[in-house]
Amino acid sequence: MALIVQKYGGSSVANGERIKNIARRIAKIKDEGNEVVVVVSAMGDTTDELINLAHQVSEQPSDRELDLLLSTGEVVSSTLLAMALDSLGYKAVSLSGVQAGIQTDSSYSRARILRVDPKRIANELGKGNIVIVAGFQGMTQDMDITTLGRGGSDTTAVALAAALKAEICQIYTDVEGVYTADPHLVPEATKLKEVGYEEMLELASYGAKVIHPRAVELGELYDVPILVASSFSDSTGTFICKEASMEVRNKVRGIAHDTNVAKITVIGVPDKPGVAMSIFEPLAKANISVDTIVQNASVQNIADLTFTVAQTDLNKAMSIVEPVAKFFGAKQCIADATSAKVSIVGTGMQNTPGYAARMFRALYAEGINIQLITTSEIRITCIISEDKVKDAVQALHRAFELEKE
Repeated sequence: MALIVQKYGGSSVANGERIKNIARRIAKIKDEGNEVVVVVSAMGDTTDELINLAHQVSEQPSDRELDLLLSTGEVVSSTLLAMALDSLGYKAVSLSGVQAGIQTDSSYSRARILRVDPKRIANELGKGNIVIVAGFQGMTQDMDITTLGRGGSDTTAVALAAALKAEICQIYTDVEGVYTADPHLVPEATKLKEVGYEEMLELASYGAKVIHPRAVELGELYDVPILVASSFSDSTGTFICKEASMEVRNKVRGIAHDTNVAKITVIGVPDKPGVAMSIFEPLAKANISVDTIVQNASVQNIADLTFTVAQTDLNKAMSIVEPVAKFFGAKQCIADATSAKVSIVGTGMQNTPGYAARMFRALYAEGINIQLITTSEIRITCIISEDKVKDAVQALHRAFELEKE
């Protein structure tokens, strides 16, 4: 008998009929002799609807109250799924994130899991129950409810799988696995049978929406095998595991893209100690993630500093950066919300030359200007104009022959 953790996304539990379909899938796994823990997201667009409702009653709702409000979406899904299983004759119990023992820090809307106490879940499994856990949420040391941010239910599922020492964590969504590129942009994109944690983390961090990067990080840290598959079919999904087969380590595995990118340029920054710290430290304290950072060589002790943030964080970031730039005597602070990222990812790039040149040539052939470049050992990312994303992804997919994957 295996212990299996499953996660079902918002589209999988979007209405009563879909919840009943999920219940039947779970019942089948239980009938095979497995212990089952299920993590669910809020139904459909519930989270967005709750955010809109909050802003109808308050121009700036408090972070604490907003998190408590948003946590109710997953509670609704979990209770309905438990009811559906009960109607099929299966013992099931729903638990909130708090009841499931998920303890977090106090960063509202972006909380991180500090620890998981799985005693209550283990106790319910011991009673023969299928355990349904509300994803995306936890509790601080002061017993306040927090949410984990977008994709948080993925993180909940992998964290529970690690704490319970589950055999596998199955992430069910509305796609059939991890593809070489977004099939909406590249119809000939192919599904990967397996992908390593390292490659998946880069793909997820730079735009692939199929699984949240923090979930992949936890999977790698605790060696939890992860399956990404569709809840709407029986198609074999993609396994995310310690290392992909040797045969697939010699090439680019996938193309990721992200249009939630904004560029901030501080012009005429004095080139002296403390300037970068004064800009980036308050951004970090405001929970604003900074990605690409480029500073040109100074001329007469004056330089330009450019970096990227999420478009959704642009206004908040500018409100922080502009006063600092003014304090240091910078000439100007410019925001650009029309940028995007496109990345190639693959372990084959580690020790083999030529991938960057091939990428740049493919973009040049499409007339796509590269604004900034950032790299890791297995990734090359170019910042380009947002309106060129589709052309860029298709060109790179062709250039690296990923349709032959």
